[in-house]
Amino acid sequence: MSAAPQKARAGAERIDVTVSAVVPVNDLVTRFEFTRADGRPFPPFSPGAHTVVEMQDGGRTRLNPYSLMSDPSDPTTYAISVRRDDAGRGGSLFMHRNVKPGDAMTLSYPVNLFPLDRRARKHVFIAGGIGITPFLAMIAHLEHLGGAWELHYASRNRALGSYVEDLTAKYPHKVHAIFDEDGEAIALEDLLDGQPLGTHVYVCGPAGMIKWVHDTATAHGWPAENVHSEEFLAPQPGKPFEVRLCKSDIVIQVGENESLLEAMERCGVDAPFLCRGGACGQCETEVVEADGTFDHRDHWLEEDDHASGKKIMPCVSRFIGETLVLDR
Repeated sequence: MSAAPQKARAGAERIDVTVSAVVPVNDLVTRFEFTRADGRPFPPFSPGAHTVVEMQDGGRTRLNPYSLMSDPSDPTTYAISVRRDDAGRGGSLFMHRNVKPGDAMTLSYPVNLFPLDRRARKHVFIAGGIGITPFLAMIAHLEHLGGAWELHYASRNRALGSYVEDLTAKYPHKVHAIFDEDGEAIALEDLLDGQPLGTHVYVCGPAGMIKWVHDTATAHGWPAENVHSEEFLAPQPGKPFEVRLCKSDIVIQVGENESLLEAMERCGVDAPFLCRGGACGQCETEVVEADGTFDHRDHWLEEDDHASGKKIMPCVSRFIGETLVLDR
């Protein structure tokens, strides 16, 4: 009898997997494919879902979210694509430098913070760079259903356009590739104005692109509920700070290159998470006392929450000051 899925940190079930393929896509992006170590089918996931990859990097555990790009109808394989970030915190470098076929790894069960809206009569996808990955699963799903969609995909150049050749060859009338170095740009205003009633827009890419799409759609009268986006924020470095955790009755030090969430985990505190990128709200924590300034970097809390000084998202936000006491 197969063992039940292990409980990971704060409710996120995990799956033991084997790396079945490591495929270079271009100079910056590599695809990683996984099969279950127990040979069973993977849990089903809906297009737009992500998984958190657990990496044992020496004495440090890294946990990074990546969009699932594989076909949701295929339960034998999960696949992600990872863009190498030489100036990042090390997760993408670990994947590119250390992970090879046959390796044992751990993934979280899928979580979807960027789902297709089932009410939409048409889906318009706008991708920038590695933001293409969730749309690959969405496209596969909509093709199975016969759904209406189109993709506008911007990348620096053709060589760095991940999967652009396959997409344009397979869907020549639905995929529009735009290359910055050719002086091209997405004609967003015309694109938005030309859509039939009931269309939904989805954007995934750099923060500037996401804001541009939301702002332009609002200016052109699009309902907010018809415009969807996803951006996982990587925790940024900052000055070390000290935190007292009331419920755990400990004082912890948060290092320059770790998040508050990572510091809590390092000290054995079971803190909840689903995305680790400031978007899902699971790690939201009440502030009991604070003498200093918060550096809020999340997408979850409202501006009033930020201003109140009563809440913090430990996955991405930081603190500068003398005293911080949390209800954790």
